[in-house]
Amino acid sequence: MECPHLSSSVCITPDSAKFPNGSPSSWCCSVCRSNKSPWVCLTCSSVHCGRYVNGHAKKHYEDAQVPLANHKKSEKQDKPQHTVCMDCSSYSTYCYRCDDFVVNDTKLGLVQKVREHLQNLENSTFTADRHRKRKLLENSSLNTKLLKVNGSTTGICATGLRNLGNTCFMNAILQSLRSLVEEFRKTLCALWQGSQTAFSPESLFYVVWKIMPNFRGYQQQDAHEFMRYLLDHLHLELQGGFNGVSRSAILQENSALSGSNKCCMKGIYKTNSLETEGKENGASTVVTAIFGGILQNEVNCLICGTESRKFDPFLDLSLDIPSQFRNKRSKNQENGPVCSLRDCLRSFTDLEELDETELYMCHKCKKKQKSTKKFWIQKLPKVLCLHLKRFHWTAYLRNKVDTYVEFPLRGLDMKCYLLEPENSGPESCLYDLAAVVVHHGSGVGSGHYTAYATHEGRWFHFNDSTVTLTDEDTVVKAKAYILFYVERQAKAGSDKL
Repeated sequence: MECPHLSSSVCITPDSAKFPNGSPSSWCCSVCRSNKSPWVCLTCSSVHCGRYVNGHAKKHYEDAQVPLANHKKSEKQDKPQHTVCMDCSSYSTYCYRCDDFVVNDTKLGLVQKVREHLQNLENSTFTADRHRKRKLLENSSLNTKLLKVNGSTTGICATGLRNLGNTCFMNAILQSLRSLVEEFRKTLCALWQGSQTAFSPESLFYVVWKIMPNFRGYQQQDAHEFMRYLLDHLHLELQGGFNGVSRSAILQENSALSGSNKCCMKGIYKTNSLETEGKENGASTVVTAIFGGILQNEVNCLICGTESRKFDPFLDLSLDIPSQFRNKRSKNQENGPVCSLRDCLRSFTDLEELDETELYMCHKCKKKQKSTKKFWIQKLPKVLCLHLKRFHWTAYLRNKVDTYVEFPLRGLDMKCYLLEPENSGPESCLYDLAAVVVHHGSGVGSGHYTAYATHEGRWFHFNDSTVTLTDEDTVVKAKAYILFYVERQAKAGSDKL
């Protein structure tokens, strides 16, 4: 947004400001000394932690407003406001008075000058650290990173992703999918030969900009929407490789889909689906082999009893949080029972009478009639992706449903939702949790995304570039937005949902 407060709040210049030593992304809060999510005030160059740590950056702004509030309204307030700050990792700029991210600059371009200065500091520190770490690696027998947990040093093989400016929605999805890398590896090894090339988050982000125009810019985006577009476009490109379609044709197809808000694979919702009408899904790809399932959609006319059945492929299931649970915000809150993932799945598959806006065109009655609808799962995927619908449109804005939903870490039993459960093996319907995406904040256009993912029996919390070891008790308390469950392959315990 265009911020009107820059002229009164941005006072520092790279030449005059007294910045701390070291890498800006590792600067410590001047109050709590935390080096997570540092923000620098563009009025006084002091460094504080972000609102998702201890919130001292916002407290710094609020403290500066106290003396200003005592001034008479008629007095001209020439005192700097300490309103605007910059993220020391992504270099995005935020105004607390506007309560939004800033895209404009001062007449002298001071914001961009500070941004370039911080980037130079980061790059120079990175170069020195890279040389030092290379020497350490040469002398180390373990090619792992070290993480301190409860005073002891533990080797981990997890890497964070740097925030490029409100790209936590992308990072959280990528970090969740990376928890499923073994499933990808098994299939990709059979499909691809040749040298493997590595890419940085920046290169992926720019590719996203190129093929998915909806995600251009540095505004916060919806992680679920990004995941769907990412899987859909990956599916399209892989189809192009199988069917001999040129890359340029695929890119044109991608741009057309992005511009029209449509997806090539159907995303199944309780009341609507995203699909490209009249388009065949084409060849199976690694995407559909891992995430692809099939639903049977049954619609019954309430006038003549005619039944219509349709099979719908899906990559994920979007589940409503039942209305009776929507005021319960924490697991320990005493107002009624806790909402469970089973409640959401039952609400998805229960028989539903369609309202007046969704009248069914009955081919026997030759007109639109009242009807019922029910979903059955005809085929379960290897990786079951469950999206909890936490954002709902009202007349003027999009509200967030902040209800806590209880979910199992292991033994999610999907057998009772199958169309033909008798044809399923004893283990084929059991799923264990692999990753969770969490949205922190009150709105889809704001807030922050993080992810929990498991690797080799341990759970990690991914907060952009910061990776920390965590435990199961912490994971199950999270207010999940997207859950990734992996089909159980070997016999395990009997605990079920």
